Amino acid sequence: MDLPSALRALSACAFLFYGVLCLVSPAMATEFERYRLPRLRVLTALLEIAGALGLLLAPTPLWEAAAAVGLCALMLAALLVRLRIRDPWYAMLPAALLLLANAWLAAHSLGA
Repeated sequence: MDLPSALRALSACAFLFYGVLCLVSPAMATEFERYRLPRLRVLTALLEIAGALGLLLAPTPLWEAAAAVGLCALMLAALLVRLRIRDPWYAMLPAALLLLANAWLAAHSLGA
């Protein structure tokens, strides 16, 4: 498996997992309370799932790039929220890595 395929699969699996978890897990509902953003939990979950499906099912490189950019935006927002609530650096690591992975996927899918 080449690097773009591996990153695409890893990112899609992560976002599908966390998207579904956001919808069904009481622990995630508690996390969104801690973030002081409980009303955004379902929207965040749906955007994560949509982005993951976009990575997996994109009919063209442009659609794949759009999905990756959307996921980058979500991860940037996640990092900003974690900074605002003063989470430790290691709690920000998954969002930072997914941001970088999806930024690379977006650039790669556009031929950059």
